[in-house]
Amino acid sequence: MSPSPVTLSAPVAEALAHGRPVVALESTIVSHGFPRPRNLEAARLFESTLLDRGVTPATIAVIDGVPCIGLDDSQLTRIAQDPDVIKVSGRDLGAAIATRTTGATTVAATAWLAHLAGIRVFATGGLGGVHRGANETFDESADLVTLARVPVTVISAGVKSILDIRATLERLETLGVTVLGYRTLSYPAFYLTDSGLPVDWRVDSAQEICAVMAAQDALGQNHAVLVANPLPLDRQLDPALHDRVLAEALAEAGRRGVTGKAVTPFLLAALQERTDGASLEVNVDIAVGNIALGADIATAWAHRGDER
Repeated sequence: MSPSPVTLSAPVAEALAHGRPVVALESTIVSHGFPRPRNLEAARLFESTLLDRGVTPATIAVIDGVPCIGLDDSQLTRIAQDPDVIKVSGRDLGAAIATRTTGATTVAATAWLAHLAGIRVFATGGLGGVHRGANETFDESADLVTLARVPVTVISAGVKSILDIRATLERLETLGVTVLGYRTLSYPAFYLTDSGLPVDWRVDSAQEICAVMAAQDALGQNHAVLVANPLPLDRQLDPALHDRVLAEALAEAGRRGVTGKAVTPFLLAALQERTDGASLEVNVDIAVGNIALGADIATAWAHRGDER
C-alpha cells in the first residue's frame, strides 16, 4: 500500500481512531481572512470553541509540502504570521506538495483533505461561489465543484454576499449539492441574515442533519451536504451600510480593473475599512457560530449508533 498522502496530528489521529468527534477548519480564513494579529487570536478562538465542546479541532494546511490535518500552535502561528503563506485550492495541492510549499487551504482544498483523512464535518465562514458578471468572465469558485465530489458536511453562513448568490444556488442545484437551511427556509448572505432567496429544505437539529447524511450514505451519494446557518438578526451587519459599501467597492474594483482571484480580497478589505471594522467582527461571529453548530453535528454523528 502507498503511504497516506496526509499527516494527522496526534490529537486528530487519536480522536478518529476512537470514533470521537472531529471538525475540520480551513486555514485561509486565518492567513488571508483577518488582519494580523487578529487572525491568530481568531484561529485560537475557533479551535477553543471546539475544545470547549469536547470536539477535536482539525485545522488544515500544507506545511512545507505536507498536507497537515490538525496543526500545533507553532504551525498555526506560522500560517497566521508568515506573509509568504499562499492560498492553496484543490487544483494546487499536487504542485504545493511537489514544491514543498507552505500554504493555507481554501474551502475546496480543506474539504478534499478532510475527506481523505476521514473527517466528515467541516465548519467555515462563507463559501466561494459564482462571481458577479460570471456570464462574461466565467469566474466561479472551485469550492462548488469540489462539494459535488466529496461527502463532507459543510457549515457556512451561505456564500459571501459579494458574490452572485442566485447564480451560486443554481450551480449548487446543477452540481447535485444538498442545501439545508438550519432553522430557516431563507438562504443567508454571510454578513446578512437573509439573502431574499429560498432553500428547499429546513432542518432544526444536528440529529436531523445527521439523518440526511446517513440517508445519502445509504444511497451511495458522494456529494456534500451544505448547511446554511444564518446569523441572528441582531448580529448581522447593518443592511443599508452593507449595500452602500459593497456597491462602492464593486464600482471601484471595476475602475481599477481588479479581476479573478484579486476580487474577493479587494472587496472584503473595502468592507472592513469602510465599515470601520464592523464587518471583521461580524466575520468572527459568523465563523464561531458555524463552528459551534459543526461541533453539535460532529458529536451527533459520532454518537449516532448509541441508541441502537
